[in-house]
Amino acid sequence: MNQPQWWKKLVLNLFASIIFYTSIPLPYINGLDFQKVAYFAPLVGLMIGGILGLCDAVMNYLGMPLLTRSALVVSFWMVMTGGLHLDGVMDTADGLAVGNPEKRLEVMADSATGAFGAMTAIALILLKTTALVDTGDHRWLVLMAACGWGRWGQQVAIACYPYLKPTGKGAFHKAAIRSYKDLLPGLLLLFCLSGFLVLLDRKDLFFALSMIMGGSAIATLTGLWFDHKLGGHTGDTYGAVVEWTEALFLCVLTIF
Repeated sequence: MNQPQWWKKLVLNLFASIIFYTSIPLPYINGLDFQKVAYFAPLVGLMIGGILGLCDAVMNYLGMPLLTRSALVVSFWMVMTGGLHLDGVMDTADGLAVGNPEKRLEVMADSATGAFGAMTAIALILLKTTALVDTGDHRWLVLMAACGWGRWGQQVAIACYPYLKPTGKGAFHKAAIRSYKDLLPGLLLLFCLSGFLVLLDRKDLFFALSMIMGGSAIATLTGLWFDHKLGGHTGDTYGAVVEWTEALFLCVLTIF
């Protein structure tokens, strides 16, 4: 009797996570609990990356040029997330541009986008697009890994650093990610993704290891950098961690 209830709760929590983190149209379900959406964030990231990879493959099959295809993938990327994380990037950039550290959170809370926020968003979109253009084989897997590591980086930021606004919109994530143990499922999932690449071709072992080392390092250091600048995290910086981890991960992989 208990096992079906456990599985039902798991599926409903995953459903809530997809609704929270994406703009994918899903049927309405009454009574969904959004308190643990962050726990499923890496899995949702892999789903987003998989859909993007499929779209990329279809456009490639239709003969669309690489640059146009990459720009469309990045555009659809923003559409799928509803600009949720990109909004955090812009608010965080505006806050960090303030010289007085005590006023940074106040500026970040302002819904108006400033010049620094706009420039940062443009730079990030350009980085993603150009990095995708320079990504050769296994673009679908690279997209999945980028989205997965970005959201695992968010989990690291939630688990390891204080939340600066107890009444903020992102405060409830602390209930989902309480300690490093809650980081292990997502990490294992991303390890398995790289392992799948090795199963496809053993010659890609070095590239698979590069994805693991690069993804885990970037995801960890990005959250650490924002904590260094602000003394903790907010909902905006959680989004910034996702976006910057994705972009930097794509950029680093172009080396390999």
